[in-house]
Amino acid sequence: MTTDRSEDYGAPLAGLPLFSQQVSSVAAQRDVVRPLTSVAHLSTVGAPIGRSLDWSLVAALRAQASEQLSQAVAADRGRLDKTAQEELGRTIVLDLIEATVADRVNAGMAALPGSEQDALARAVFDSLFRLGRLQPLVDDDRVENVIITGHDNVLLELTDGSLVDGPPVADSDAELIDFLVFLASRSEVNARGFSEAQPRLHLRLDGGSRLAAAAWVTPRPSVVIRRHRLMEVTLDDLVERQMLSPVAASFLRAAVRARKSIVISGSQGAGKTTLVRALCAEIDPLEAIGTFETEYELHLHELGRHRIVHPWEARPGSGERGADGRMAGEFTLDEALVDSFRFNLARQIVGEVRGKEVWAMIKAMESGTGSISTTHASDAVAAIRKLVTCAMEAGPHVTHSLATSKLASTIDVIVHLDLRTITEGGRSTRRRWVAEIIALDPGERETGYATTHVFAPDLDGTAVPAVLPDAYRALTSYGFDLNTYLAQQEVRS
Repeated sequence: MTTDRSEDYGAPLAGLPLFSQQVSSVAAQRDVVRPLTSVAHLSTVGAPIGRSLDWSLVAALRAQASEQLSQAVAADRGRLDKTAQEELGRTIVLDLIEATVADRVNAGMAALPGSEQDALARAVFDSLFRLGRLQPLVDDDRVENVIITGHDNVLLELTDGSLVDGPPVADSDAELIDFLVFLASRSEVNARGFSEAQPRLHLRLDGGSRLAAAAWVTPRPSVVIRRHRLMEVTLDDLVERQMLSPVAASFLRAAVRARKSIVISGSQGAGKTTLVRALCAEIDPLEAIGTFETEYELHLHELGRHRIVHPWEARPGSGERGADGRMAGEFTLDEALVDSFRFNLARQIVGEVRGKEVWAMIKAMESGTGSISTTHASDAVAAIRKLVTCAMEAGPHVTHSLATSKLASTIDVIVHLDLRTITEGGRSTRRRWVAEIIALDPGERETGYATTHVFAPDLDGTAVPAVLPDAYRALTSYGFDLNTYLAQQEVRS
């Protein structure tokens, strides 16, 4: 990857609504303040905030706004819902900006241009209700990952694979940590602890982004925010993006419809979650689905494609561990899965598998519902070894042979995604594609399983037809394009 150190990242993005449409500028020539005319359409989404913003003023205005809002909520005895609080917050912010501008003019100071009023209002609102100084970065569709290793060391990974410097996200590391603690604790439905006793944080953000953070165990606070750009996506969409071939898409589509249990493997950022969403789009809209995730990432319950989606999210708990080794309030994916068997589900989708949650995946697949999961691995066969290791983390009672036999008897198909960064002419681009698809069966005594490359990597790394087990010929009744598969297989041989 190349690092572009240009300073124009903070330039406004055309077409995005600005606070300045509602916050009128000061007519410096006349030393007057124009009245604010509307707050109904005050937007919190805008261009990245410039580096010159006075963040001490933002903090002061945020404190005033927070106090006024708290008093209003208390006076209303907590009856204001989140939307009403945000609308009230907008009004408070605009009033404070107007008062600030008036005070500056009365004191003989230079008036704030409309653009600065706009940026100031947005920053105060974001610090109250959104992600503060992180919000403009998350709002920018050019940004795929925000990488922070200290409050003033910020890199933005753009969708084309290039890296650009980002603005500081706090005035100090301590301020950044304080904000992360606040962010973790303010969730209304699934608050999470972040402290010296719990130095790691995994959190879903409004809009579907995922935040991972660590502090106290790293030299400086480390944060990565991953934006999910493709939410409503289908296999045909991925074919158009050249992520997989039409015949590979037809195989996967048929495998989902035939209720095969599928694992998606790949490196970080390879597009595993995106592929899972595309596979889930092939599930009948009337099937009842349950999703099981440590943090919501699939968001099937928000996409509206399926009528019945029951989403479960694990909760890490807080405080000291009890005699049973559990923290107060802890809720595991395994518990969620047990509960789900009373919900008349047709599918149980376990999200990312990183450790002991592999047993929730195995239970879902043993129920025969055609489950789908993801895991990190370097190739499809390595994914099996990774999942065996995850299963053995459950304790000494889980032997290698037990874990292997369970996985071999429950997983039907493993799809591996590859990710490469290609630099040409000084510019980096990222390419993601399906590199291989294997069928998994119980078998060989030495390994405990047998694999067949249904699609194997070609010379350019893309998955092409290889060997089709006889059992998978029946997928033609679910839409698998067997004739094209056999024709391409013959050409390759």
